[in-house]
Amino acid sequence: MERLGKNLGSYLGETIDIRAVLRDVETTAQFHGWSKEIFYDTGEFKLFALHRKPLSLRDPQLPKRIYISTGIHGDEPAGPLAALKLLQQNDWPEHLELWLCPCLNPVGFTLNSRVNVKGIDLNREYLKPVAEEVLAHIAWLERQPQFDLCLMLHEDWESHGFYLYEQNPDGKISFAEKMIEAVERVCPIDLSESIEGRPASGGILRPTIKPQDRPDWPEAFYVITHKTRQSYTVEAPSDFPMPVRVNALVAAVNAAVNGIEF
Repeated sequence: MERLGKNLGSYLGETIDIRAVLRDVETTAQFHGWSKEIFYDTGEFKLFALHRKPLSLRDPQLPKRIYISTGIHGDEPAGPLAALKLLQQNDWPEHLELWLCPCLNPVGFTLNSRVNVKGIDLNREYLKPVAEEVLAHIAWLERQPQFDLCLMLHEDWESHGFYLYEQNPDGKISFAEKMIEAVERVCPIDLSESIEGRPASGGILRPTIKPQDRPDWPEAFYVITHKTRQSYTVEAPSDFPMPVRVNALVAAVNAAVNGIEF
């Protein structure tokens, strides 16, 4: 499968009607029994999180808690579409408790831009936030329990294929290889030895940088510091057809959530 060659200097591929996507997300989530919490109103859009309690639980064990987010960059449309597809499939293990933020920067999608309406990259705001969207998101996160696993869905317009970042400081059982194996059935993997200037192997990056050494935190640094001890940032290749990118993100999420033990 070859790259489309559309993205020259920035993302120039397909866009989405984020209003329609979020309407479908809300309708589908409600149909399958998810609850919704609005945590910020931009005036034009409402930022919201979805929550699904476990459908079965083996006492006295607690449920495994998983957090998924996407849509923080408005030029990465496969993420919200993947969130919608996951909700439509409704193929979640029954013992999981799930939280889903389907779009953290909806205004960005109306601009086809990485940043928000004030030109702020929200995914660099999680250490010393100024953007109201991030302040509200952090306040919401602080109200939630600790998560066993966090998944952040992204795209990379420069990538040669799918890749992921793993943060697993306690050496827990890794889902990285399972995710790559699942994704490679539907999307090429970026097999470069260096991705984004960091060493990579088989589409997996395990950066050694400590969050405290970086002045501009992405969401992933916040959650690994405050909300979980295992997270994955997954990156679909934006220069491939939209269905390929969406299916890559969906496959990665399914591999992780179906791999987590009771």
